[in-house]
Amino acid sequence: MYLTQALHRAVQQHPQRIAVRFGQRQRTFLEFADRVARFAGALQKLGMQTGDRVAMLALNSDRYLEYQMAVPWGGGVLNPCNIRWSAAEILYSLEDSGSTILLVDETFRPLVEKIRQDCSSLREVIYCSDGEVPAGMLGYEALLAGAGPVADALRRDEDLAGIFYTGGTTGFPKGVMLSHTNMCSSGLALHAERLATPGGTYMHAAPMFHLADMGISAPHWLEGNTHSIIPAFNPELVLDTLERDRVTHLLLVPTMIQMLVDHPAIKKPRDLSALQTIVYGASPISEALVERAMAALPGVGFVQAYGMTELSPLATVNPAWYHTPEARKLGKLRSAGRASYITQVRIVDSAGQEVPRGTVGEVVVCGPNVMQGYWNKPELTAAAVRNGWMHTGDGAYMDEDGFIFIADRLKDMIITGGENVYSVEVENALAQHAAVAACAVIGVPSDEWGEAVHAVVVRKPGQDLSVDALIAHCKSLIAGYKCPRSVDFVDALPLSGAGKVLKTKLREPFWEGRERKVA
Repeated sequence: MYLTQALHRAVQQHPQRIAVRFGQRQRTFLEFADRVARFAGALQKLGMQTGDRVAMLALNSDRYLEYQMAVPWGGGVLNPCNIRWSAAEILYSLEDSGSTILLVDETFRPLVEKIRQDCSSLREVIYCSDGEVPAGMLGYEALLAGAGPVADALRRDEDLAGIFYTGGTTGFPKGVMLSHTNMCSSGLALHAERLATPGGTYMHAAPMFHLADMGISAPHWLEGNTHSIIPAFNPELVLDTLERDRVTHLLLVPTMIQMLVDHPAIKKPRDLSALQTIVYGASPISEALVERAMAALPGVGFVQAYGMTELSPLATVNPAWYHTPEARKLGKLRSAGRASYITQVRIVDSAGQEVPRGTVGEVVVCGPNVMQGYWNKPELTAAAVRNGWMHTGDGAYMDEDGFIFIADRLKDMIITGGENVYSVEVENALAQHAAVAACAVIGVPSDEWGEAVHAVVVRKPGQDLSVDALIAHCKSLIAGYKCPRSVDFVDALPLSGAGKVLKTKLREPFWEGRERKVA
């Protein structure tokens, strides 16, 4: 199995089909593959060796799609950077992975210019926007023009395909190592779920650095479908592009779905008859929002996919049929679905033993999609993957039909707007303020984001500290989406007999009366 196989197949079977549309640019599969082969050659001329990590920090574009194919074509390893991270977090991921080449667009050029001098591993920076190339950087199109196509290196199977950084329980991001087999097997499972149809068009509206987008686009590569790309999610732009490009499939996180159905532009008459399927996932969603979305987009099939980066990213699927009016009577709409075609899913207790149906335990997953491990973190790998089973840290129960229902989060993580936030990362930032004596961070319900980051803080005696000042302090250290959206100041945190903060106690008033303790 290898990531570039589907591109070879598309060139062989329909070279003149449109491969990608981005703004006013469009290219056939033959043209796209030629650019991929030449960019792979350009990377090799810059010194990329087999297994070298190549990073990208940019908004969505056709060049992002070329990067995703050209790096493995040339024998390298992908390292897509989270565009919402702070400079310190991006620098850490580049240094930790040893990335030697970085692609950057105009949006993030100022940030890269600041961190470049502190990154010892970076040798070259490629500017991948249009217009004048900044001093000290290489131009993307000039590199292509000066390079000849090279043969596919055909890294495959257990060879490392990418390092995808996710939040870390230690306060630092973890690099998830995914092989070609990991990513291809997940793509095959999604194809088996009929999440791509021949001659379709997949729209990249979710961020392309996110494995969710790369994963959901995989079956469309297998079908040789067209990729329609917008720079970033915008409800009106999404609707306009759906109509213009006759998009058939789309991935949206729940926050995007809410913004879409609440936007006035959705009431404007337009032809969305080509749209077949919206896949949603990456964070929990309320049944009410699903119902509103289905009412706003009648005739569109909604599919939930549950997983995590460590699973490349697929674990379970709740297919479109269970979102229909007749099927909703079966009570499966709130479910995260059943095991995909390539996975085994179990609900286990703390000893790793499977629990009876209907009993809450931890979701564990086994299959060819389970990660190789965390980059340079063998102890964390051993704790997460035991006897081939990935321990997700999510609490759930399974019904008699094999559907899982997420009940609680066992690991101390918040999912806000589709992004993972580990409480300890935020607590580390809060604790660095001179006026903070103690703090705890929890997720609280949010209609807009699913969950919102909430801080409970004890001030040092005699210290005056405002909410705005504390949030501003956090924004200087960590990504904005990780920072608290609300803060409570208290005299003391509730502690267990062992001295641990009782976060369940802190969560109670926010989640009281709700069946689930996560959004």
